[in-house]
Amino acid sequence: MTVDTLAVEAPSDVADTPDTVGPAADPAPASEVVEAPEAVVAAEKPKKAPAKKAAGKKTKTLELTLTVTGTADGEWHAELKQGTTYLARNLAVAAAAVSRAAKELHEDLSTPIDEVIEAAREQQAAKVAALEAELEAARKALADLD
Repeated sequence: MTVDTLAVEAPSDVADTPDTVGPAADPAPASEVVEAPEAVVAAEKPKKAPAKKAAGKKTKTLELTLTVTGTADGEWHAELKQGTTYLARNLAVAAAAVSRAAKELHEDLSTPIDEVIEAAREQQAAKVAALEAELEAARKALADLD
């Protein structure tokens, strides 16, 4: 005959609590408690595995270098490189196209480019005015020769 040496618990007032009397009642809840965390851990592992794969995957980036060069005369040229290889070189582009492209890309790009284009426009306008004055002087000289 075996004697249980555990202390006797006081009866509970709560009706939903099962009475745990005797050694037969203890193994079932203990095995459920042991199995429940294993089931939770097993259920969590598949969820974590795809997250690790997604976080480790890196996006392949492509690097292209577009260089646009302008002169004070208003001539613009572009070249395109991928790494050290030129994909296009010395392509003539219009100042208006450069301005539109910069506006499409970002305001921080378009503002300084538009300022450079405006300065070139002012220089060209001054050059036109000087040439018109020279042309008028040449016409007067021609008229005096008649």
